[in-house]
Amino acid sequence: MKTLVLIEGPGKRESVQKYLGDNYKVVPTFGHIRDLPTKGLGVNVLKDFEPEYVVAGDKKKVVKNLQDEYKKADGVLIATDPDREGEAIAWHVCEVLGIDKNSNCRITYNQIEKNTVQEAAKHPRPIDQKLVDAQQARRVLDRLVGYKISPILCKKIQANMSAGRVQSVTLKLVVDRDREIENFKPEEYWALVAKLTKEGKKEVIKASFVDGKDKKIKTKEQMDKIIEKLSAGKFFAKSVKREIKFSHPSAPFTTSTMQKEAGNKLGMSLKVISATAQTLYEGAPLTTGGKQALVTYIRTDSTRVSPEAQKMARDFITEKYGDKYLPKVNRVYKNKKDAQDAHEAIRPISLANTPEKMQSLLGKNEYKLYKLIYDRFLASQMADAAYDSLSVDIENSGYKFKTTGRVQTFDGYTLLYNNATEEDDEDTSAKLPDIAEGDELKQKELIPEQKFTKAPPRYTESSLVDAMESKGIGRPATYTQTVSVLYARNYIEKEKGKAIKSTELGRVAVDYLVKHFENIMDIGFTADMENKLDDIEYEGKNWQSVVSEFYGPFEQEIKAALRSGDNAKIPDEVSDVKCDKCGSMMVIRTGKFGKFLACPNYPKCKNTKPLEDDRPVVAKCPKCGKNVRRLKNKKGKYFYGCEGYPDCDYVSWDIPANENCPNCNTPMIVKLYQKTKVISCPKCGFNNKVTIKSETEENENTNS
Repeated sequence: MKTLVLIEGPGKRESVQKYLGDNYKVVPTFGHIRDLPTKGLGVNVLKDFEPEYVVAGDKKKVVKNLQDEYKKADGVLIATDPDREGEAIAWHVCEVLGIDKNSNCRITYNQIEKNTVQEAAKHPRPIDQKLVDAQQARRVLDRLVGYKISPILCKKIQANMSAGRVQSVTLKLVVDRDREIENFKPEEYWALVAKLTKEGKKEVIKASFVDGKDKKIKTKEQMDKIIEKLSAGKFFAKSVKREIKFSHPSAPFTTSTMQKEAGNKLGMSLKVISATAQTLYEGAPLTTGGKQALVTYIRTDSTRVSPEAQKMARDFITEKYGDKYLPKVNRVYKNKKDAQDAHEAIRPISLANTPEKMQSLLGKNEYKLYKLIYDRFLASQMADAAYDSLSVDIENSGYKFKTTGRVQTFDGYTLLYNNATEEDDEDTSAKLPDIAEGDELKQKELIPEQKFTKAPPRYTESSLVDAMESKGIGRPATYTQTVSVLYARNYIEKEKGKAIKSTELGRVAVDYLVKHFENIMDIGFTADMENKLDDIEYEGKNWQSVVSEFYGPFEQEIKAALRSGDNAKIPDEVSDVKCDKCGSMMVIRTGKFGKFLACPNYPKCKNTKPLEDDRPVVAKCPKCGKNVRRLKNKKGKYFYGCEGYPDCDYVSWDIPANENCPNCNTPMIVKLYQKTKVISCPKCGFNNKVTIKSETEENENTNS
């Protein structure tokens, strides 16, 4: 007889089975084995919000297999993920299989490593009901919001819309930012740099205007007057401050900081980051065969590092880099106020698995993300970087200038990892200028520059997740899912590069929700609800009372919205495709499975056709291999884009050629010139001309 060990996903089965040995049988639950029903509310609001849990059709075989395995087993250990979601899955398993929830049936581990997993198996505990209740409250709240508001949006705006407790307020962040950008009015200002020299010295000192009698310089006229006065006056060093400054390493990664850094430094999308991190946690498939888990649990908002991991880091740093790279005391990073400290920060399981050692064994994305996590953690435990710093205040005719500089005297943690944001804007130079208080500095050149204030940047996936965390919206396990839903519902889209832009549909949805559901769309209200869920987990607050406090006012808002005659219908977008049954121009509508073409004369004419009929495939995407289709923008201009958007952002004004340049391997493009088709490389200029027999025929082939 064997002990049955139940885990969530099949990805970690091989590793866990290997570590526990032949006396255990590891079987995955494939996530939740039961949940609220897909049809109907599934929550009895009149009976203390009692949830109705059902086993979905696609999980019945899974449950039957678990029941059969449980009957044969000598015992059971439920080793689902170490968070609220994992605890809830474990509770559902107990309910379905008839396991006593108060028995020692639950084990958790923060990393899939031999000693950790084996030790966890020796110390089972009962189900933590507070964790389960916190997850139940979240699930019920999200179901109430989604199932009560979504039908109203479908009725008042258009079909196939949805709302969510976290989803909708996140969308509001994007919409608010977009409108802030659109309403932004640039203001003129002028910057002034003085190039100065000290008598007898060749080096040029660059000093920037910081403030003066006229405060900020707003016009050219102001600038001309200041330059006139400066040219007639003299520059003097009023104060000189030399000191040693230290730069501190950043904390090891949390989920959001990992997603932000990987997005910025590695150019990965949120989905790719999440999937790659999950692979590194569960067990990356090595090219030598088998799997190996490389990092600790990847859904965390804590920067805590265990004493064992700190010792591992200090030993490694001492051996590889020497004592001078070791801080005198262990580094402890402060968590944000509402962080759940049940987990450690994201870190490598073993520092012996260096990125250099693992590079040839991992896939490209796995290696890049692993190296980022590894270097960030190790650097977080290293000594500060040190700099000789100089700050000089310079005056002329009452106007103030400043020059700063620093020279690194000890690299410290920067040997391994540079912080994403520098602590200051000091200019790093090879040599600090020799300046003393009272020195006169000769004017060599004054360089004025007209500038304009800039609007805040659009959100990227990384900065949106960062905003969600800083404002307390959602939790690490929900970030990727929330943003993915906004894409799927066509509420947001990617603009150029990484920028996220709200769609017209997204804006209409936000405006309607703000008008009728003030609390749902209030960031502070949403963040406070997250804190109440934490109170259920940590203080044992009754989960039904939390839901009840929310539902009373929410129910009144629902009734008011249903009574209101306020509609926000979006007119259908007219296509350039004629209905082949009645001749009307077909319109683009959104259904359950996405956009399609429909006759506007419904129900008299019920003709529909896939939108793809007007989006011909022209080539395979050079970035991801999916189809590239001919598309049309709002101005009616054609371009070519990958159907894998938003995960793939390939676009081109030219037709992709389905082949790479023989010289530089760059994807080539097609251009048509009367009787000639030119396949050319946009990078090195290589081209191959092909004679077209019939221009009309060629255009038809291109558009097919």
